[in-house]
Amino acid sequence: MIKTVIFDMDGVIVDTEPVHRYAYYKQFSELNIEVPEEMYTSFTGFSTRNTFQALKGNFPSIEHEVEDLIQRKRNLFNDAFDTKEDLYLLEGVDDLIKDLYKSGIQLILASSASKVTIERVFTRFNLHQYFSHIVSGEDFPQSKPNPAIFIHAASLSTAPKDQCIIIEDSTNGVKAAKAAGIYCVGYNSDHSFMQDLTEADMVINNFNELNAEKISQIKA
Repeated sequence: MIKTVIFDMDGVIVDTEPVHRYAYYKQFSELNIEVPEEMYTSFTGFSTRNTFQALKGNFPSIEHEVEDLIQRKRNLFNDAFDTKEDLYLLEGVDDLIKDLYKSGIQLILASSASKVTIERVFTRFNLHQYFSHIVSGEDFPQSKPNPAIFIHAASLSTAPKDQCIIIEDSTNGVKAAKAAGIYCVGYNSDHSFMQDLTEADMVINNFNELNAEKISQIKA
């Protein structure tokens, strides 16, 4: 019986990807680099630090320190986030979160996003009350598909790992979940461009396909 649900954030709870994309591509322009779509897509699920480390490997012309690049991206993102009015929770996820919480299922967030970004999203949508723990990818040296973030999230569960599931929307996130040895629900979001969810144990196209009763009965 499933006792804990571990959520990714971007592409699962809220779609901040357009804001991230705007900030990244504005910064790419400032750095005078052209990042192909395929390369940008491969960074889905990466922390900002790991993204810039990869970019510096691909573009030797980037002379800035990673920490300076991170801060510039964060400033661009925050400015765009604060002025973006059409930012909503993804369809059906609010009802699912409330249903799980009401049913006594523990909720944990494990997101590659920075603590600052997570705090902005959780405050804007009043989500703190539902989640027992928040885990940010910035606390780990390697991003998904490395499983460290999910192994740590599962260690915070009140139940054993085999009573946890993860909801993910990215190739790297699904790979991380499976590498952690945890049952994974792949969310085939309209916002998750070019992501491969074939390794997920279950794939859904809409959150109305899930509820607390169905999740509790999953045999992980």
